[in-house]
Amino acid sequence: MAVFKIGDKVETIDDTIMGTVVEVDADEITIESDEGFWLTYGPKELVLANNTSGIKVSDQEVALIKAEKEMPRKKHAPAPKPKERNAPKMEVDLHINQLVASTKGMTNFDMLNLQLETAKRQLQFAINKRIQKVVFIHGIGEGVLKEELYYLFRRYENVTYHDADYQQYGLGATEVYIYQNP
Repeated sequence: MAVFKIGDKVETIDDTIMGTVVEVDADEITIESDEGFWLTYGPKELVLANNTSGIKVSDQEVALIKAEKEMPRKKHAPAPKPKERNAPKMEVDLHINQLVASTKGMTNFDMLNLQLETAKRQLQFAINKRIQKVVFIHGIGEGVLKEELYYLFRRYENVTYHDADYQQYGLGATEVYIYQNP
């Protein structure tokens, strides 16, 4: 680390600011920039520009230090809890075209009943197999199926439900959490 004296020409590592040292404290160095502003830096943030102390700092070394400072730091994603990591998530698509090959001859009432029976059967399957999370993909539509699903879910004591992850499913999905009995 270079020792700075009043009158030394210095350059900042993080910015393209050059100036002259006007004050030196133990852990702070105040410089007057070439534009006339007084700025305070730590000793590790400056290098001698007009090096008269015999220590040679090449442009390549300064470029390496600047590049190191500009490198993005790794962001650590929070690790999922062991319970969440091992819990498989079951998805049930209730769109009518996923349930039958053709809707020819079916009324809206028939389609809704088929979707609700499928949801009830899949929910019962998840309870029996001890699957904790089930996502029912119902679509947006007029909201009739969604309200009927909510009515179905309220009939179970060990079930809570809420809108599923918007980024993954959009507005047309509901996530159900099933509490397991001990």
